Amino acid sequence: MDDGGAPVPSGWFGMTRKQRRLTMIGGALVVLAIAVALVLNALRDSIVFFSTPTMVSEKQIPPGKRFRLGGLVEPGSLHKGAHLAVTFTVSDGSAALPVAYTGILPDLFREGQGVVAEGALDASGTFKADTVLAKHDETYMPKDVADALKKQGHWKDDYGAGNKVDANATPAAAPRSIQ
Repeated sequence: MDDGGAPVPSGWFGMTRKQRRLTMIGGALVVLAIAVALVLNALRDSIVFFSTPTMVSEKQIPPGKRFRLGGLVEPGSLHKGAHLAVTFTVSDGSAALPVAYTGILPDLFREGQGVVAEGALDASGTFKADTVLAKHDETYMPKDVADALKKQGHWKDDYGAGNKVDANATPAAAPRSIQ
């Protein structure tokens, strides 16, 4: 029986096609926002490349939780033991953290140099590292390359701000320039 009123839209609970489309888009955006929030919440501590000793003391990281520790190896703190066991102290200028590592250290690892270690704190507050990465600055240049540049007259003083290269040294195997 016709009641003489407006036509009744068909579909979901009397919604028009435009209303259904907007409802689907809105629902999809809500689901997407929830997914992004969950991912960011899960990764909030992992987004940082490394934590400094000061950050470790402020965060009160519990023993056994894995993280990356970064800073400078304090001069005089490196002690080598038996069977590749090494202990050293990582500092950021305001706080320091003792590190224990068993394994072969990277070639660039030195006291006073930057280091990033991966591992966890033990109950005594020592960082037990299972991986140690040595950091270097972006001005690093191998000695042979620096010597070759000096010999050819292309050396600029700002190339080796962090390098200690003897200007009078003769390169062992300087690359030849092709002319």
